Amino acid sequence: MEKKPFVTLEQVQEIARRYPTPFHIYDEKAIRENARRVKQAFAWNPNFKEYFAVKATPTPRLVQILHEEGFGVDCSSYTELLMSKALGITGTDIMFSSNVTPAEDFKLAAELGAIINFDDVTHIDFFEKIAPFPELMSCRYNPGGDFVLDNQFMDTPQEAKYGMTRPQMTEAFRKLQAKGVKRFGIHAFLASNTVENGYYPALARILFQTAAELHQETGAEIAFINLSGGVGIPYRPDQQPSDILAIGEGVRQAYEEVLVPAGLGNVAICTEMGRFITGPYGMLITQCTHQKHTHKEYIGCDACAANLMRPAMYGAYHHITVLGKENEPCGHKYDVTGGLCENNDKFAVDRMLPEITIGDYLAIHDTGAHGFAMGYNYNGKLRSAELLLCEDGSVELIRRAETPEDYFATFDFTHLFG
Repeated sequence: MEKKPFVTLEQVQEIARRYPTPFHIYDEKAIRENARRVKQAFAWNPNFKEYFAVKATPTPRLVQILHEEGFGVDCSSYTELLMSKALGITGTDIMFSSNVTPAEDFKLAAELGAIINFDDVTHIDFFEKIAPFPELMSCRYNPGGDFVLDNQFMDTPQEAKYGMTRPQMTEAFRKLQAKGVKRFGIHAFLASNTVENGYYPALARILFQTAAELHQETGAEIAFINLSGGVGIPYRPDQQPSDILAIGEGVRQAYEEVLVPAGLGNVAICTEMGRFITGPYGMLITQCTHQKHTHKEYIGCDACAANLMRPAMYGAYHHITVLGKENEPCGHKYDVTGGLCENNDKFAVDRMLPEITIGDYLAIHDTGAHGFAMGYNYNGKLRSAELLLCEDGSVELIRRAETPEDYFATFDFTHLFG
């Protein structure tokens, strides 16, 4: 698929007069349209609920937009819970899925009325010392082994730290029933960032069969089945995007074939997507500030891995457009780098691009999830601003850039200066 930026050079030049680069910018219209496609894909399930994975883009304005579209939130930490509370999102609009969970996180989740998704059977006794058990709770399942889809290796659940074994799921349900829990959810995550349309349907069949077994073994009422996240996006131009409508239909077929015959035709389907919801609709805009001609050709940008760490951390591909040169031939080979004192601080290696000159603006695609969210302050680098390209074409500052004062705010100099 062709990668086209959703802002032009002229727009960026105008924006940069108010908000200097680097900055992340998000496309409100596209995010809302994608949210509606997701709801359409699962409209066959009357109680379907998408819980947006806050960890992907913990930006209040974006979370608010998705909540306006009917989404809940998937939180994994105390701070994410506080953010949700600040936005007025409480109760069963919150799915709290965490691991190695501190007591204060469980306490706040309980106070907010969130649906708590236990990662381990030992968390039941741990939770009992913190808060009363609500009538609705969830358990996270890890089937172990390797996850294979259509003879293609996808991931290794047995190596993942998340979730309970199959016998532990039965044990957990029975323990929770003894504590007064009446209704149950089942959750699992088996693969990350897959554009295979068969992933959710395959996962659904595993969870649907597990739900039928647990219902038969324990008599527990299964309220919902949470397919979690894992639906990916095409970072590379030669990749085809996931077809969310086909995915929803595949889950529907599995539902009709497995759950309905088991007498579980009223179970709600939940998802916890992050990357798929916002990933393609964010870009990191950066400006070329230096060129270096040594053993290779280097383009130095005012952004660095502190603004987008996926290429440095994972060797991940992010497409790059040189704004204003979209139709020029990609006849120059560059490493596109930032200014960190780390050799892996590269957005691209040996990338064929149009000729880049100092002052050119580069749009780094698909940073709408796990982009700004994974930022950090190594080398004293400061996190960039986040902007929203609104539906009416205006631009809204939704997070200002950090300042040196922010960086120093947590230091205590009293022992140095008295």
